Amino acid sequence: MSVLVLMEPGDASRQALTLARKFGEPLHAVHMNAVEPYAPDALAAILQAAAEELQASAVLAAGTERGNEVMARLAARSSLPFAANCVAVSPVQPVSVTRQRWGGSLLEDALLHSSRPLITVAPHTVPIEAGPEPLDVDVKRLVAGLDERDLMVRVSGHVAPSNGGVSLTTAKVIVSGGRGVGSKEGFAIIEELAGLLGAAVGCSRAVTSAGWRPHSDQVGQTGTKVAPEVYIACGISGATQHMAGLKGAKRILAINSDPQAPLMLNADYTVAGDLKEIVPAISAEIRKQR
Repeated sequence: MSVLVLMEPGDASRQALTLARKFGEPLHAVHMNAVEPYAPDALAAILQAAAEELQASAVLAAGTERGNEVMARLAARSSLPFAANCVAVSPVQPVSVTRQRWGGSLLEDALLHSSRPLITVAPHTVPIEAGPEPLDVDVKRLVAGLDERDLMVRVSGHVAPSNGGVSLTTAKVIVSGGRGVGSKEGFAIIEELAGLLGAAVGCSRAVTSAGWRPHSDQVGQTGTKVAPEVYIACGISGATQHMAGLKGAKRILAINSDPQAPLMLNADYTVAGDLKEIVPAISAEIRKQR
């Protein structure tokens, strides 16, 4: 029986393919850009029709914001159970899954009683393994048959990010500020360091709640989940919700006046002190070395 995968650009979908292959072959793919602009109900309708035509044994997607949104709508349309943010699966009926809960702070083992399991794969948790590439589903006919109601919810426009064009999701280095930065104007030194490093600027939820930075800059459970080579956290205490967004980071450098702050205890490198002195000093040293 076929396995259907919702594909979007980036490694997250390649990781989803690794788990999809456990359900067998052949693999078939519906690409996220099958409907433009993005319309989650329309994509769910296409997936439902394609899964029924292929008699798919399972439907998988990356556990991104859009992947989870489309799959949740597919589950509602088809009245099938949906397991989000999985890190492991066993395809023997009933399908067993291990998935992240509470922002990744714990793992849950569960059984998925379904004739067609719907699963998303938590990003940055499954290695990309080589294997047969999925066959593209011919969606032209399915797109032509969409109901107008499926196109009511769709992207109407895009707002340019405030981080200089460097995306949090793809950045190799991220410089983030928290409540300890002190103010909207205090982010000038964060932006300066990020500019020198070619990095993206991030922030904690406390910062967006205070109105100092837009939500698009927020890293964490209710923000963006990131996987940079280096994450530099300035004045961020490190609440569980923020740490949930950092699980993919290779190295964490924390700068905080409180050496016992949770993020300081979980970081690879720490600097205890006033970030308003330390961050400019780092920027000055970078300029000196160059």
